[in-house]
Amino acid sequence: QVQVVESGGGLVQAGESLRLSCTASGNIFSGNAMAWYRQAPGKQRAVVATISNGGGTDYVDSVKGRFTISRDNAKNTVYLEMTSLKPEDTADYYCNKANMRSPFPWGQGTQVTVSS
Repeated sequence: QVQVVESGGGLVQAGESLRLSCTASGNIFSGNAMAWYRQAPGKQRAVVATISNGGGTDYVDSVKGRFTISRDNAKNTVYLEMTSLKPEDTADYYCNKANMRSPFPWGQGTQVTVSS
C-alpha cells in the first residue's frame, strides 16, 4: 500500500519561511513528475508547483520567486521551500504526481498557517 507523508507545516508570521517535505514508502517518486498542491479553507485543491523527473520546474504565478520545489530521488523525497510567506498562502499542502490521471493515494497533508 503506497503511503505518502507530508511534513514541515506550521504557524508562522507573514514574511517568514517554511520547508515542506514529502516522502513515501517505497521508491515510487522516481520516474514521475511530482507536484505540490494546496487547499485553502472553502476552496478546491490546486497545484502550486511541479517538478519533472529531470528537475524542470514550474510554478503558479502567485508563488513565483517565493517558492522552490526540488526533489531527491535517492531519498524518495520532494521538497517545497517557501519564503516571504503571505496570509493567502494559508492552506493544507499535499504532494502527489503532477499527472492526475493516476494519482497516488492522497496523504494527510501538512497545514500551513500564515498570520499577518
